[in-house]
Amino acid sequence: MSTRIAVIGGGFAGLWSAVSAARARALFNIPEDELEIVLITPNPFHTIRVRCYETDLAPVRVPLDDVLTPINVRRIEGQATRIDLTSRTLAVAGTSREIPDIGYDRLILAAGSSLARPPIPQAKETFDVDTYEGGQRLAAHLAALARAPGSDGSGTAVVIGGGLVGVEIACELPGRLRAALGADATVRVVLVDHDGIGAGMGEGRSVVCNALQALGVEARPFTTVTAVDAAGVILSTGKHIPAATVVFATGMRASSLTRDLGVACDRLGRVPVNRFLEVTGADAIYAAGDCAAARADDIGHMTVMSCQHARPMGRVAGHNAVCDIAGRPGERIPFTAPDYVTILDLGPFGALYTAGWERGTVVATGAKAKATKQIINGARIYPPRNASREAIFAAGAPVIQARPAVE
Repeated sequence: MSTRIAVIGGGFAGLWSAVSAARARALFNIPEDELEIVLITPNPFHTIRVRCYETDLAPVRVPLDDVLTPINVRRIEGQATRIDLTSRTLAVAGTSREIPDIGYDRLILAAGSSLARPPIPQAKETFDVDTYEGGQRLAAHLAALARAPGSDGSGTAVVIGGGLVGVEIACELPGRLRAALGADATVRVVLVDHDGIGAGMGEGRSVVCNALQALGVEARPFTTVTAVDAAGVILSTGKHIPAATVVFATGMRASSLTRDLGVACDRLGRVPVNRFLEVTGADAIYAAGDCAAARADDIGHMTVMSCQHARPMGRVAGHNAVCDIAGRPGERIPFTAPDYVTILDLGPFGALYTAGWERGTVVATGAKAKATKQIINGARIYPPRNASREAIFAAGAPVIQARPAVE
């Protein structure tokens, strides 16, 4: 009977866990019929999630089988709903058929995260750009505005949440509203956050504020939305803003599957892992990406919910799971990610590129930063497409970064 590594999730961490595991299986000359690698995910696509705020969603999805089939990773289309630690099985709800429980010898939990919506009363449809489907719903809504009866708020959009995603969609919306309603239409975009907008961008905060002002986005810092009514939103100040479009960008929370592991999670719902990405306190389970809280360096910085960390975490988790199951503990690779950068898209204004965990160095702004952003989002973070087995394995090799000295 063959052994099995099961990977939950087809996002950045899940896909690269599966690729790296298949690479290690070949590297160690383990016959494929002796070590099965399966990836469990609800749909057949790998979504470039960081692009879901864009107008054109055509490039956002990559067929998983284009990557998995050449390296003999089996894909199971379904939603993992429960992890049974005692029997080492997964309950999976199939999208089109009943799926029996799936056993595993090693599990890589890479189920990602989802939008953390605050408990705000809602009396109308609201939107997000957390998923491809969410981006599609928003695009369809904006297209329908031109056909809808005019109202006080037909050209107004309110974005709730002034973090990275909130700023990116807010910068896109003035142009998208004009494209839907006409170049001469009166449009209004309001960005609301309970904290200072742009505060998390360190030395680049002024660039964010200048971009919002130049694009005509109204910033409402230190303000919350208390309700969404049929005509718009009500702010904590008591002010009512008529708005046809309300977009939530209120942060992320790890998959609820993390709670099945019986370990203490952090405030984002992530499980603790050691330097090899094994879940602390749960046997035979690794975690990567948004489900895992890992130390990125010896100073104490923790990973963030970003493809910048999910991709290398997946490569390490997949490799280490094979080393573990093959009895090669000495060939496991510790995860490190001491370098941290942020590139924030600012729509027609360009972009902001910062370096450092505190975003203390502005590397580039405007068109130069935008060009870098487009290279990363449009090419660098994509898996190989229509590629050979060797090329896919090369892309899945773990990257080892040196850890900085402890400060």
